[in-house]
Amino acid sequence: MTTPQDPFTDRLPEHWTPEQALAVHEALEALSAAVWTRYGPQIQQVLISEQLADSTQLDLFEFDDELPF
Repeated sequence: MTTPQDPFTDRLPEHWTPEQALAVHEALEALSAAVWTRYGPQIQQVLISEQLADSTQLDLFEFDDELPF
């Protein structure tokens, strides 16, 4: 996923007028909304799967151990 810190943002044209940049922004928002409308539930499932894969809970205590407090 591309974030503002990614190198992709360094390759944006610097010669756009504010109006051109706004037009591109609006077009991308419309595309994003259309993708979400069509694929939203599938995207949510992928995001959930990724979060579950990334969230490895550390076991601090054995199951039968007494808690120290």
